[in-house]
Amino acid sequence: METKVIRNQGRTFDQIRPLNIRYDVFEYASASVFLELGKTKVLCAITLQNSVPPFLKGKKVGWLTAEYSMLPAATHMRKERESAVKQNGRSIEISRLIGRVLRSVVSLDQLGERTIVVDCDVVQADGGTRTACISGAYIALKIAVERWLALGKITSTILRDDIAAISVGAKDDTLLLDLDFSEDSSVDADFNFVLTRSGNLVELQGSAEQKPIAWHQVEKMRLLAQKGVEEIFKMTNKPQEQLQSTKQPFNSIRIRSDETSL
Repeated sequence: METKVIRNQGRTFDQIRPLNIRYDVFEYASASVFLELGKTKVLCAITLQNSVPPFLKGKKVGWLTAEYSMLPAATHMRKERESAVKQNGRSIEISRLIGRVLRSVVSLDQLGERTIVVDCDVVQADGGTRTACISGAYIALKIAVERWLALGKITSTILRDDIAAISVGAKDDTLLLDLDFSEDSSVDADFNFVLTRSGNLVELQGSAEQKPIAWHQVEKMRLLAQKGVEEIFKMTNKPQEQLQSTKQPFNSIRIRSDETSL
């Protein structure tokens, strides 16, 4: 039975890893967060540039782009440092994913000819780096939008919904929420869900590498993912008065596995 499964850190099948977020780790970005999901640690920063790509010039709409990179010491074995002109295929794919899912909830026509740049750097990897970056990037973007409003850089919010991302795996008849690396390497199937606060699907990535799974199991995975992202959404429910135009570092907020009630 799923409810009897005990995982690393004593988690049950439906618990996310301990979640910790620190705000404004970069002084010069519009907003930034350092997000820890278990042993996975990512830095996400938001900046606003007064230009758009050539294909949008003169169209009076904005753009959002993202860059994802993993630092050399982020994994057990050191990896070669990436540069903007020498990115591996995985980093390019994840960069496009982050930009794509964030654009789905941003009204770019209200931004003018400006570009939102999202920088995501993996400091330490233990599974779920792309989902952690999506969630961290959105939290930072939401803070940045509030600050742009306060500064008069935009006249109304450009966000249509909140988004967060989480992984779900299937092992035999057991589903597991928020996979760490050891689990991700051993499950029969794993999926990454990007979901909105309103319950809609933005993107679904996954495969059944060991054996095919039934559609009814995929639906169970979606419901479990929805519970997981609801825990992450709690981190974006900060009172509006905290989102100041003058950056005062927010307190670190921690949700422990044994405090979540999924």
